[in-house]
Amino acid sequence: MDQSERQMDQSELFELYEELRAYVGWDNSDADRLAALKPLLEPAFHDIIEDFYDEVARHPKAVRVITGGEKQIARLKQTLQGWLKDLFSGPYDKEFVERRFRVGQRHVEIQLDQFFANVAMSRIRGRLLDALAQHTPDSFEDRDAAIRSLNRILDLDMAIIDIAYQREFSAREQRQKRLATLGRVSGGIAHELRNPLNAVKTSVYYLLNAKNASPEKTREHLQRIDRQVAISDNVITALSRFARLPVPILRPVNLCDLVDQALDANPLPENIELVRDPSDSFPLVVGDQEQLVIVLGNLIRNACDAMPDGGRLTLTCREIEPEVDSGPARFSLSVTDTGCGITAEVLPQIMEPLFSTKTRGLGLGLAVAQAIVKRHDAELSVSSEPGRGTTFTMTLNIVEDPA
Repeated sequence: MDQSERQMDQSELFELYEELRAYVGWDNSDADRLAALKPLLEPAFHDIIEDFYDEVARHPKAVRVITGGEKQIARLKQTLQGWLKDLFSGPYDKEFVERRFRVGQRHVEIQLDQFFANVAMSRIRGRLLDALAQHTPDSFEDRDAAIRSLNRILDLDMAIIDIAYQREFSAREQRQKRLATLGRVSGGIAHELRNPLNAVKTSVYYLLNAKNASPEKTREHLQRIDRQVAISDNVITALSRFARLPVPILRPVNLCDLVDQALDANPLPENIELVRDPSDSFPLVVGDQEQLVIVLGNLIRNACDAMPDGGRLTLTCREIEPEVDSGPARFSLSVTDTGCGITAEVLPQIMEPLFSTKTRGLGLGLAVAQAIVKRHDAELSVSSEPGRGTTFTMTLNIVEDPA
């Protein structure tokens, strides 16, 4: 995190702290009461600190985070002494809040369970209230107001420590997710590239070592290398497309042309029947034709993959009338197959990046399709029943004034 990001984080934290102070009713009179309490309670700080660490020593799960022995305990006692003085003297500004936030961060770093931090604050609160009862003279004005001010500052401190735990745990979870994603990506790339690279390697070995190889055999291996390079290039293209998906250029798109283009780029196997319903009454929709061809092509290929033994692929087009004052009319284009279907357990994950039900494939096709459709202010939905097929439906905005 650079300095500017750190300062932005400080400002955000202090804004939250100010909001919390307003919520508990903190004002300048609270700071004045705490300043008046400091000389009265400071003589009790030593006993409070000793009591605190004596209690820590009786709890193995708490003491396990203290790995530096007596020297570390001595340093921690000095830190707690400073924390207590800071508590009563302020000023309660950005720097104060950041110091309190670092306490929570340190607790997370040493892997102190959050409930121990909570009960530790409870113990300190109890000892401070005991000291207030024992060490302040009976003539001390407005003792009840002083107790409220002490409770408010301790509650605010606990809130900041809790925020530190939440942010650190969230950051750690994000790091773990990134590492898990990196592992899946690496595994997927390795799986997708290893086979073509092995095929290239064996063909190169043959071409380098074969004696008196015929022109036909040489051509066969060169063509094999060319095919495997194309496969590898497709993997890299899919990754690049997902990582740097361009902003769509929205224009009127003729859906009939779109369907024809997608079918030309993704010809159906001979054992799959195509049904277009209706066949030619497609309206103009708002979209980027090049990107929508990618979406439709992915859906067509997935449908064909789901029907290895043949079946029927149906393209269904329907205009969706808008509800009152709900925006422009929309048009749905559905791709339905009669394949194996998708189980209810898998269906919610089917459009997640790097998720695939295929033995080969990075699991980026539907993720790319979903990302493109979202950038069109459109929708991509799926319904399926195992053994009876799957339907993907893309819903786009119709051009309001084609002229």
